[in-house]
Amino acid sequence: MIKLRGLRSVIGATMALQFSVAVERMAPADESVVTKSSPEASAVASTTTVKEARRQAAILHSTLHSSLRVIHDRYYKEDEGLPIPAAILGEVFRDVEAEQNVTLRWLAVEGLAMNSDHKPSDEFERKAAEKLKAGERSHETTANGVYRRAAPITLSGHCLKCHMPDRKSTRDRVAGLIIAIPVAAEDGP
Repeated sequence: MIKLRGLRSVIGATMALQFSVAVERMAPADESVVTKSSPEASAVASTTTVKEARRQAAILHSTLHSSLRVIHDRYYKEDEGLPIPAAILGEVFRDVEAEQNVTLRWLAVEGLAMNSDHKPSDEFERKAAEKLKAGERSHETTANGVYRRAAPITLSGHCLKCHMPDRKSTRDRVAGLIIAIPVAAEDGP
């Protein structure tokens, strides 16, 4: 368990650092980046444009997709009774939400949802699941001061044992990751 906590801390720190670096690159030199959820963090978030949020979401998606793959491939052993990597990253999601005011959520697209909370819950998520299943690279919207982006997560061989136990093929399937970032104004896609 100590090994998993340490790994979770390393992944969380890496993602927070990458996210902070992305934000710093986009902020004017005289603005400071706030990493804790606070009135100052809300003020910085409310000045984030859709263009900036789109870039932040793309970076965060790549980081999480790669982290999930590496954790699953290198550290997860089915017979050791460890929590599945997606559940471990769920803990990281909560940390990122608390520290960065960014909401992260898995989305079931193909195969069995291992958690009913991952099923599409609104029209945006239902549309995202359709588009990701059809092979689109992402689906996004901006409404009520929040930019939302869904992008694919690859379900490869080791994922399919649980997500698609009765499959007839070993071809990769798709799940999704939804990232929601508060934005200043709806300045278009």
